[in-house]
Amino acid sequence: MNSKELATVAAKIRYEALDAITCAGTGHPGGSLSMADIITVLYFEVMNVDPKHPDDPDRDRFVLSKGHACPALYAALAERVFFDKKELKRLRHLDSFLQGHPDMKHTPGVDMSTGSLGQGISAACGIALAARLQKRSYRVYTVLGDGEIDEGQVWEALMFAKHYKLSNLTVILDHNGLQIDGSNDEVMSVANPVDRFESFGFNVIEIDGNDIDSLLASFSLARKCTDKPTLIVANTVKGKGVSFMENRVGWHGKAPSADELAKAKEELGV
Repeated sequence: MNSKELATVAAKIRYEALDAITCAGTGHPGGSLSMADIITVLYFEVMNVDPKHPDDPDRDRFVLSKGHACPALYAALAERVFFDKKELKRLRHLDSFLQGHPDMKHTPGVDMSTGSLGQGISAACGIALAARLQKRSYRVYTVLGDGEIDEGQVWEALMFAKHYKLSNLTVILDHNGLQIDGSNDEVMSVANPVDRFESFGFNVIEIDGNDIDSLLASFSLARKCTDKPTLIVANTVKGKGVSFMENRVGWHGKAPSADELAKAKEELGV
């Protein structure tokens, strides 16, 4: 796909994530929208995945460490036809395989169950090391929230990745500046993220995480780095694409009304 086509898919993913959250009456729209472009570029251009063979041992793996943003992941998986789109409207319903956090045992296309913040990146490190030990060529991608890196376990995982020189691991920080309790600066500052991650021995790339071309270029650079893991600081806008949600901490975990969903659909142009 070209950049324009990928942007169109990202808009669809944003709307479908919001529609699912509205149907559920609960969920996390802000962080789902901020990372929609990241998810789109990964699943529609970068990653080696095949919905017809979801358990292919040589497929690339994706771990959503910020598991609460799964509506965007589910929407991307549905767009790739890992399952029927109609299932999105059953998000968080009883007996649905689309729960409030990713479930690898029941959801087609999900590589790791996540939810407790800080644990996903640890799993991603283990999967990347397993690839090396098994002499497989697949790559591992994981998305962290910037609020999530308040967790000490994240930094232990980063040390692990550097120690084992996991060059097949790409970590993406969804750096939207807000977390559930307020701005990062108020809760736990993430000042100078590039310097911090470089000090942990990572190949660090800083980009506009809502720009398709920048994302494509950064993933290409990550693949070329063969002696250390890569961390992409993706500067994003929480609630991206919907004017009344953008940069509003109140939309971290709040479902839109039907009228708000209709307004969002109009703004997204889908």
